[in-house]
Amino acid sequence: MHDPATCPDCDGLDRRALLRGLGAGFGLLAFAGLAGAEGPAAARVFTPRAKRVVFLFMHGGPSQIDTFDYKPLLERDDGKPLPFAKPRIQFAQTGNLMRSPWKFAQHGASGLWASELFPEVAKHVDDLCFVKSLHGTNEAHGGALLKLHTGSDTFVRPSLGSWVLYGLGTENQNLPGFVTICPTLGHGGVNNWSAAFLPGVHQGTPIGNASLPARDATIRFLKHPSQSRDAQRRQLDLVQELNRRHLDLRPDEDALRARIAANELAFRMQSEAAQVLDVESESAATKRLYGLDDPKTENFGRQCLMARRMLEAGVRFVQCSHSYKWDQHEKLREQHASNAREVDLPIAGFLADLKARGLLDDTLVLWGGEFGRTPTVQGADGRDHNPHGFTMWLAGGGVKRGFSYGETDDYGYYATLDKVHVHDLHATILALMGLDHEQLTYRWAGRDFRLTDVSGRVVTELFA
Repeated sequence: MHDPATCPDCDGLDRRALLRGLGAGFGLLAFAGLAGAEGPAAARVFTPRAKRVVFLFMHGGPSQIDTFDYKPLLERDDGKPLPFAKPRIQFAQTGNLMRSPWKFAQHGASGLWASELFPEVAKHVDDLCFVKSLHGTNEAHGGALLKLHTGSDTFVRPSLGSWVLYGLGTENQNLPGFVTICPTLGHGGVNNWSAAFLPGVHQGTPIGNASLPARDATIRFLKHPSQSRDAQRRQLDLVQELNRRHLDLRPDEDALRARIAANELAFRMQSEAAQVLDVESESAATKRLYGLDDPKTENFGRQCLMARRMLEAGVRFVQCSHSYKWDQHEKLREQHASNAREVDLPIAGFLADLKARGLLDDTLVLWGGEFGRTPTVQGADGRDHNPHGFTMWLAGGGVKRGFSYGETDDYGYYATLDKVHVHDLHATILALMGLDHEQLTYRWAGRDFRLTDVSGRVVTELFA
């Protein structure tokens, strides 16, 4: 018989002891696997400063040098050639420098600059945190939208809202955790709010689309015309049981798992979604605050008011889109003025309402477009796409107030000081939500993916 005590290679272990040790090891491996399944929880290593996000997206690319990035030298050198090289790759050819048609002034106790395009938002600069050194990688709308929304301008990847929902989950089981109001169907379309390879439950839920006025944007079929909720519940339970049996036999069918979750959410939404979408129940004063009494501001104001009601009801991530209006290759003076007029009052009303309700402190508001515009003229009165240096602002959610970070050059073409890449912006947003962008990963096709790919820096200088 084998004697472990006399075997120099056994180190005192008999077969039974070895099997016991291996069994314990497999148990630890199983525990580690379960812990790994809680990846999003493991990613929560930052102190959360915000509970929810709303993105006010200005589709087309508002001009930073005509809105919030004041450039005195651009005014002085109007009509002169740009004194340094233009980018090697440009969307289109442009000519000499063109001054802003709008006057700038300092506002609030912070003295931050804003142009006369945004007189109402300018009253709130002491609550805003400007990032004036953003830069991206793509001169075309489609690539730039995908980059801003998903972190990639070339591949289908999960959107920012999907990553946030994946990392934190929802606060209301009766509503979608990620909603996009009147989103664009072009320039990437559904990929801008897609969950891609994340579980389908994290997909954005569109309410309307850019071709519809916000007044007509709703979630259809919220009330069954004839069946009671009890009858629907029994019917759904049967369907769900059949789906789960099918899933037990094919556990890798993620699409079916997502369908089961979607069916359940669709049923629960009947109890709450209609009331949340009912902005007509708001007071006349609130409707005026958002500009619903003015045909010019009513459309975007309605989006913003819907967003506030959703945030208040526990929706984690909401996007409002002003589409597709900010792409002024010509008629800058006329069309930028019209665009700003449509959104200025609603945004100011939204900020004031969040603040009055105590929601601004833990709601992160993000404003901006997919890129900025050139300081050089295109045609008679236009500006071309410019991803090399542009401005976005944040408010609430733990960011500094009345603060400006980063700079572009003297004419507003390139980000130069304290540059912030789109990946850095995403990393910072996740950190404000309490999530580490390097830990918030999802394994797919043999690789761990994240919103910021292999890049991104948390811009802690923005934190209050």
